[in-house]
Amino acid sequence: MPRPGGPSNRLRPGIRVIVEVPATSANLGPGFDCFGLALDWTDTVTVEVTDAGFVADISGEGAGKVPTDQRHLVISSARAGLADLGVDVSGLLVLSHNTIPHGRGLGSSSAAIVAGLAAAFGLAARCGVVGRALDLEWLLRHANAIEGHPDNVAAAIYGGFVLAYADTGVVRVVSAVIHPEIAAVAWVPSVALATKRARGLLPASVPHADAAADAGRAAVLVHAIRGAPGLLLAGTEDWLHQSYRSPAMPASYDLVQRLRAEGHAAVISGAGPSVLVLTRTDEVDALLAREEPGFVARALRPADGVRLIDPG
Repeated sequence: MPRPGGPSNRLRPGIRVIVEVPATSANLGPGFDCFGLALDWTDTVTVEVTDAGFVADISGEGAGKVPTDQRHLVISSARAGLADLGVDVSGLLVLSHNTIPHGRGLGSSSAAIVAGLAAAFGLAARCGVVGRALDLEWLLRHANAIEGHPDNVAAAIYGGFVLAYADTGVVRVVSAVIHPEIAAVAWVPSVALATKRARGLLPASVPHADAAADAGRAAVLVHAIRGAPGLLLAGTEDWLHQSYRSPAMPASYDLVQRLRAEGHAAVISGAGPSVLVLTRTDEVDALLAREEPGFVARALRPADGVRLIDPG
């Protein structure tokens, strides 16, 4: 797809694109590193070509905490995408308004990666290197290479509920229809947890019986999401990862156990420590009314994937 780089593929300062990308929840219980769900909680990123180097201006989540130079994840991802497409820029200004919480298991890093790559594609389209419609397979290939696992990035790219899997070294995605009555409630704690730490708690192997049970519940969850919300509790049971990670997030794991004991399909969102409940739309208000010290609850719905907005 990319053309060889050259003067015609160098973008002049002032060209910009705007990207909107959703939060995501991965795993959803038994679908470890496979299932992902896009949620209607978005970051908006403007990327403009400049001649003043690579700079990020961050507002909202992460302001004053994340790098604002070329190490910023949107900038580094955009540069990787532009290099692959053979497009040259002298600098980029990233204006990022972040609302997705950082380090809470809601896909903030995946959102940044996908936003940067989508911006690169949009900029390349401005000089005719690619078409205007986002190439989702290209986005997924590069986002997975940067992130290291496909579940969050696949959901951020394709939207809705996705199943991501590797096929002879290529990551592929299957999207499933979501029952219209399914909604979600997230409980977001005040403290963050690094994904690396959460992954470090996982064992190198698990009992065969646990793996078999998880596979069965993953199949039930797909059926529940497509058309049987009454099976969400059974479909979100997990034996592979959540209990092993509980020492790093005891309050979150305790909340999951209490919610499940009451019949709610609660899971650790991604690597945590946020808690996500998949539920029916008519149960959302009752869940939001719960008082859970140390957590802030938010009602969410399934959302579309990344999109480029015409800056006008």
